[in-house]
Amino acid sequence: MGVLNIIKRIFVWWDGQTLGTQLFTWRRGERVGEDEQGNIYYRNADDSKRWVIYDGEVEGSRVAPDWHGWLHRTWDETPGDKPLAHKDWEQPHMPNLTGTPQAYAPKGSIRRSEPMPRSDYEAWTPE
Repeated sequence: MGVLNIIKRIFVWWDGQTLGTQLFTWRRGERVGEDEQGNIYYRNADDSKRWVIYDGEVEGSRVAPDWHGWLHRTWDETPGDKPLAHKDWEQPHMPNLTGTPQAYAPKGSIRRSEPMPRSDYEAWTPE
C-alpha cells in the first residue's frame, strides 16, 4: 500500500496535495493562516505566489470569501491580520453543494422525499 500511496500522491491532485506541491511548500512556503475548514494558506518569501493546501477534497468553492480575496490579491492583509467586517444579514460561507445529497432540491423534485404537490395543470393535446 505504501508504493501505491506514493504513486497516487505524485499524480492525483484532486485528493489532497501532490508530492511536488508538498516539496515546494516545504522548501519555499511561509504559512500565513488557516480557515475554519482546516485549509492552510501559504505564500513564498517575496509574496509573488500565494496558494492553499486543502484539508480534504480539493474544491475551489471551499475557500471562504475572506481568504479568496487574499489569494487573488484583492487585499494584502490576511483575514487573520485584518479581519473583514461582516454585516448582520450575511450568511456564513458554504461550499458548492451541487452533486451532493445536501444540494438544493426545489418543491416537486424527484430527489425530495415528500410526494409531488397536486396541480390543476392539464396537459394540452391537439384536436
